[in-house]
Amino acid sequence: MQGLFRWLNAPANWLGFGAATLVLVLKALGFLGSLGIGVAAIGYGAGLVVGGLWWGWPSTREAPFEALVFKDEGDAREAMGRALSGVRRLTEHNPGQRIPPPLRQRILSLCDSLEALLDQWERSRGQLSLQETFHARHIAISYLPEALNTYLSIPAQFATTKLLGNGKTAQATFEGVLGELEAKVVQLGDDLAGQDAQAFLTHSEFLKQKFGQATERIKS
Repeated sequence: MQGLFRWLNAPANWLGFGAATLVLVLKALGFLGSLGIGVAAIGYGAGLVVGGLWWGWPSTREAPFEALVFKDEGDAREAMGRALSGVRRLTEHNPGQRIPPPLRQRILSLCDSLEALLDQWERSRGQLSLQETFHARHIAISYLPEALNTYLSIPAQFATTKLLGNGKTAQATFEGVLGELEAKVVQLGDDLAGQDAQAFLTHSEFLKQKFGQATERIKS
């Protein structure tokens, strides 16, 4: 059903329908003489070809960026993994070569960092707060995909040359968003590492007290 909607909603398809409608109107007004109603199909075909050459051909397949819409449901590992795989595929596909190599590498590195955070999270004996857990999930599931989607929806020339309300281009703004997400992932990893380090220290002190006293008694 979604594939059919994409086809019907494509600009080339609408131009084809518009051309067919125009032909039917001309036929009704008598401008096309004895030509049959089938001439409307010719009008549709002509409009479709022109629209396809101008805007691209209709397709039932998802545009690459449409795949970056994910739901935050079920197992966190699976949901975040699906989202990160989608971001990687789109970044590597790089439609229209919109993502310059340094930016492309940062996106892929952020995906790697998020996967490393997932691995650390599973091994850790520490806990993230509810708010931090929400942030960790949504960086992968919505914040990063939506930022990439939105950036790629802006025409290339505009994204790299026009200043936005913040005084930066869209590309520079996207780079700033990546920086914020990168910093947050580092902070979440440090939070877990700090808790694990404290747990290790506590356990070490326990062992020292338990066996250190016995050692002292043996020496005395």
